[in-house]
Amino acid sequence: MHLHDLWFILIAVLWTGYFFLEGFDFGVGILTRTLARNTTERRVLINTIGPVWDGNEVWLLTAGGATFAAFPDWYATLFSGFYVPLLVILVCLIVRGVAFEYRAKRTEENWQRNWELAIFWTSLIPAFLWGVAFANIVHGVDIDAQKNYTGTFWDLLNPYAILGGLTTLVLFTFHGAVFTALKTVGEIRERARAQALRLGLATAVLAAAFLIWTQADSGDGWSLAALVVAVLALLGALAANQVGREGWAFALSGTTVATATAMLFLSLFPDVMPSTLNPAWSLTVGNAASSAYTLKVMTVVALVFTPIVLLYQGWTYWVFRRRIGVQHIPAAVHH
Repeated sequence: MHLHDLWFILIAVLWTGYFFLEGFDFGVGILTRTLARNTTERRVLINTIGPVWDGNEVWLLTAGGATFAAFPDWYATLFSGFYVPLLVILVCLIVRGVAFEYRAKRTEENWQRNWELAIFWTSLIPAFLWGVAFANIVHGVDIDAQKNYTGTFWDLLNPYAILGGLTTLVLFTFHGAVFTALKTVGEIRERARAQALRLGLATAVLAAAFLIWTQADSGDGWSLAALVVAVLALLGALAANQVGREGWAFALSGTTVATATAMLFLSLFPDVMPSTLNPAWSLTVGNAASSAYTLKVMTVVALVFTPIVLLYQGWTYWVFRRRIGVQHIPAAVHH
């Protein structure tokens, strides 16, 4: 295996980890308006992800950095061509982080409500736009012979990409509902399970349409296998949710996210950004990669530091593993 193939796999793993982890905390952010009925319940939802949301975003930073270092041409074309949606995502992530930190700084109802609305919108918008972005990456965009994106922002909002955005939005919200049921007690837990059922059924319809379209457009045997696993995992998550096995439901909803992401990368390889103008102008793992020496140094660094990061993040989840409910919210926060 060439090092550029290995780094394509590693970047796929990083994006898979990011969508698995950030997917459920985007979902929880969306549920603060659709599931929680008052400020106290919104506080419960925010507290379920409070200790981990910023650690989840490390996966995005690492995926972006690895893409820049391992495939500079891919990075340049992607971040220049998709400048507007990626800038909107970046602004959302910044505002979202500020909202988590500032919401409880003052006790006025308007202050807290405005920051809670910010959490909702800055969770919903990236959940949709990540699907739009990756659908375009897999489907292909207008790239010329100089590896430049020649389309417009509106070209990115094609039917396939919009379906991809709706799929990730509903899938992440479902993943968040299952996580909420796993992490809470009392009435909010029961409502999370009920909402997870409805979201899961909607996800099944959207994901089936999007993944089958992807398979028909650019899939192979490996991507078909990933599609089958994703569908079975989603059905298993729904079944586990119905019988109250939240741990299994979360593991299976996470498997759905992971295998759906894997299918996109399997459909993409060996391209990293196909050109719809001329297949010969597509960016591939070969023509977009850094030098062999750069990839070799990166591999050594990754082998040393990746286990450390995984151990630390795993420890964080273990420490904050207990369920919470409205009874755990200090009385001073009640309104």
